[in-house]
Amino acid sequence: MVKIGISGSYGGFNLGDEAILQGIISEIRSAFNAEITVFSRDPKDTAKRHRIERVVGIRKLNREQAASEISKLDLLVLGGGGILYDADVKTYLREPFIAIEQKKPVMVYAISAGPLHDPVMQGLVKDCLNEVDIITVRDHHSRRVLEDAGVRQKIHTNADPALLLESSAISKDVFIREGINLERPLVGISVREPGVAAPDIKEDIYHQILANTADYIIDRFKADVLFIPMERNVLDLQHSHAVISLMHHPQNASVLRGNYTSGELLSVISHLKFAVGMRLHFLIFSALSHVPFVGLSYSPKVNGFLEELRLDMPPLNLVNAGRLIAHIDRAWDNRSFVVRKIKKYMPQLKERSKQNGAALAELVKTIQQKKQFN
Repeated sequence: MVKIGISGSYGGFNLGDEAILQGIISEIRSAFNAEITVFSRDPKDTAKRHRIERVVGIRKLNREQAASEISKLDLLVLGGGGILYDADVKTYLREPFIAIEQKKPVMVYAISAGPLHDPVMQGLVKDCLNEVDIITVRDHHSRRVLEDAGVRQKIHTNADPALLLESSAISKDVFIREGINLERPLVGISVREPGVAAPDIKEDIYHQILANTADYIIDRFKADVLFIPMERNVLDLQHSHAVISLMHHPQNASVLRGNYTSGELLSVISHLKFAVGMRLHFLIFSALSHVPFVGLSYSPKVNGFLEELRLDMPPLNLVNAGRLIAHIDRAWDNRSFVVRKIKKYMPQLKERSKQNGAALAELVKTIQQKKQFN
């Protein structure tokens, strides 16, 4: 039995992050016997979603209390997801620094990094990650960001753990409750709030662009649009409604209201005819469901995923409504071509995602051998 702690952005009701955690746990369970502790912002929600041995509300603990929890572990996993950016570096690196002080093995698991411009934050990242045992990132841009910060440890470029997510069955009553008419084509739209992880988004501009785009989709494709919030506890819901308020055809638009697991949401997305999205994991879920999509690249992590699938899209701040509508029009007419690209390149990404678990398994094997030797 190996005792593994997982620290990241969990318990915040971001279904992308919860899919990442589910992927990490699945890889651990399939490889060895482990007691898993998740450090969460909402222990009750995390325990309910993931059925793990222990959950610790780490954000409420002082450093001494956190050190006590980490001392019980054989190994700390940091990640995955986009967690190393200027505003939150100190928060996410506290536990790895403590583990390093206690000479505990640490794996940085499929993270993204950036924006990381503050020299002080770069220094913290460099000092911490140069002392860990394994580093894997989920995109090439993050590797460059870490190298520019001074990380000299070997960095493996793998892929997002959420790519290993499997769908959970849902009843068709879900669509009745949500007021969704599956007899009309259904197009999903994902928005996100501006914030420290996406500082360049200008909401007044992108709201109007998406409103015009949604109206065009309704007119051109005779479709209904469904706004799908990936992070309910931030502002995805509010921004979805803000876009609808600017539309000419709001009667053909709705916002997904229910509280779903990542696997259940994957099942909902599988019923879409087409998708337009800002959030990375909405695009990943669409690709997993072989739903053709257009991605709005507000950050390098989104751009990196589009590049992996050989799908083009200019950054959001360079797109106007006409340009986006033209792009969507072409993608809609070439849906089968987009799906062929998804089917061609997704298996490669899934295999790279499994390499994160393989690297962790090798580290655990080393820990177990040391235990036996001692």
